[in-house]
Amino acid sequence: MALSIRQATVDDLIQMQTANLWCLPENYQMKYYLYHVLSWPQLLFVAEDHKGKIVGYVLAKMEEDANVPPHGHITSLAVLRTHRKRGIATRLMRCSQLCMQESFEARYVSLHVRESNRAAFHLYKTTLGYQINDVEKGYYADGEDAYDMRLPFPQKGQSYGAMTPLKQVVAVKRKEEAPKASAPVAAGGAAVAAREGEGQGGEGGAEGVEEIASSMGELSVGAGAEKA
Repeated sequence: MALSIRQATVDDLIQMQTANLWCLPENYQMKYYLYHVLSWPQLLFVAEDHKGKIVGYVLAKMEEDANVPPHGHITSLAVLRTHRKRGIATRLMRCSQLCMQESFEARYVSLHVRESNRAAFHLYKTTLGYQINDVEKGYYADGEDAYDMRLPFPQKGQSYGAMTPLKQVVAVKRKEEAPKASAPVAAGGAAVAAREGEGQGGEGGAEGVEEIASSMGELSVGAGAEKA
């Protein structure tokens, strides 16, 4: 069956949220998805089957810490069980990672993964080349630890086989004068002033899009564990 990977739109958010509820214990309110798609529309991708059903997605953003190099973060990745082991997750990740580099000049990308999620860990480490940066104790709401994983991107003139080690990238940046942090730019040029909630799947952030979320009709979700 034909399957396509494309950038996500606001119209895809309900199906993305549904896929998240089916696949993962870390769930988010609709305003959190809106926060991502309005702030970083270049970084969200979906896998769509021949009937227009969303069977997978990647939710990603750019971190806004002026004290470290510009870098992206994978908030959530999910593929329906019926469509796994077909390389869909790899394609979604690579699309988002490429846009982080091309649109935002990201130096690296980070993510969190449960220690018990061996399939995801294998994808990130073996297939995509992520490195374990740290272990965050009790990161998830149920107390499970998380691997903080990162992938450095090649800089101009570099190939993936000659990437600057991540620790060196961070060290060099800290020597530079930290630039002023700027608000994320939403679609159409409007700034979205929002802050993610800590440990609650963004429940405390994206207040600027609450009204939009209400008009779309939120689905009931549990508390997630992706932190800012």
